[in-house]
Amino acid sequence: MATTALRGTPVETIGDLPVVGDIAPDFTLATTDLEDVTRPEGKRVVLNIFPSIDTGVCATSVRKFNELAAGLENVEVICASEDLPFALKRFCGAEGIENVTAASAFRSTFGEDYGVTLTGTGMKGLLARSVVVIDVDGTVLHSQLVSDITTEPDYDAALAALN
Repeated sequence: MATTALRGTPVETIGDLPVVGDIAPDFTLATTDLEDVTRPEGKRVVLNIFPSIDTGVCATSVRKFNELAAGLENVEVICASEDLPFALKRFCGAEGIENVTAASAFRSTFGEDYGVTLTGTGMKGLLARSVVVIDVDGTVLHSQLVSDITTEPDYDAALAALN
């Protein structure tokens, strides 16, 4: 089990995020149209994992990765949370989010498989803010569990892992 924080108060996760060199767990998430999305064959993947699109920092991370994704080749950016697909669709439509795939873990074991489901707080069951970069062959190139959920992930480190 790993520990992050919420405004300085320690918060544990159900497990540990995959580390660099691991083979990333397979996953199935639900798109905003309720279709399944899995790790795309032949592409590198950036998983932007967060608690809820309805918080400022989470929304900012989706906007920022959407902006960054426009300049990436052979990379799929998947923004994953426990939000319902309808909330993700509403947000992406209102914000013009087109370069990332917004996806919900609401009907999968994604949070457990990636060790990011929060435990023991009012946010229990939501996903901890983290980023995992996965190579074409499924190898983890970068992983970050943010030190405090209220802070943005390290975008530069995620991008550097793709080079």
